[in-house]
Amino acid sequence: MDFWFLPFEFAFMQKAFLMAVLIAPPTALLSCFLVMKGWALMGDAVSHAILPGVVLAYVFGLPLLLGAFVAGMVCALATGYISAHSRVKQDTVMGVVFSGMFGLGMVLYVAIDSDLHLDHILFGNLLGIDRGELLTTAWLAVPITLILLVKWKDFMLHSFDLRQARASGLAVGWIHYGLLAILSLTIVAVLAASGLILAIGLLIAPGAIAFLLARRLATMLWLAVLMALMAMLGGIYLSFFINSAPAPTIILLLTFMFILAFFWRLWRGYGRILGDV
Repeated sequence: MDFWFLPFEFAFMQKAFLMAVLIAPPTALLSCFLVMKGWALMGDAVSHAILPGVVLAYVFGLPLLLGAFVAGMVCALATGYISAHSRVKQDTVMGVVFSGMFGLGMVLYVAIDSDLHLDHILFGNLLGIDRGELLTTAWLAVPITLILLVKWKDFMLHSFDLRQARASGLAVGWIHYGLLAILSLTIVAVLAASGLILAIGLLIAPGAIAFLLARRLATMLWLAVLMALMAMLGGIYLSFFINSAPAPTIILLLTFMFILAFFWRLWRGYGRILGDV
């Protein structure tokens, strides 16, 4: 019996589990609105685009998380501005902007002599986080979670019907850019845990899974949080025994959950069709 509780005896594993509890709620809640609004690629774009901000922050001696946030906002705002003032569709603009910023980040990283570990930036270092990173994540994750929970109806209306949101007196501009700021801050919060590349899985998969399982947004929100917690805690726990990196294991579990949810939804659909025959 003690064998199965072995991961909880190590301090680095305890910190990893705590980090999972901190970042699962904001990423899961935000993923629901990204899925409903069709901003899945926006999360991917911002997560990749923060690399040059991290490198430049290192060069100028600024906090790396500050550089990541600024770069993420620049990417999001540039995407919105170009798509609003050109004939190019938003997904195409996002692809150009994020690939360009990611390429810039790689060039800057190679050009400077630094002790930054690119693997940790790209893939995270969940088993090597320290107390300072936990506190920084908590300072970001808790307020983001509270904002999403308190204002979820406003974000819901903004996601479903922009005209109705404007007619209802909501400040749609503030909500739009507020959501972009929350997206950038959330990516910054998960940077130490999942890195740039795997952050997109945490920002999209929980909402996509909950979308397949729920019909109401309120149900979708708590289901997404539950799925994210299960995947993160389960992935960290499983990685200890199979000797794998936690972040990719978490993403694999989320992918497996999505496949199960997809086939469950498919089976339910066939069941209704057969029932009507």
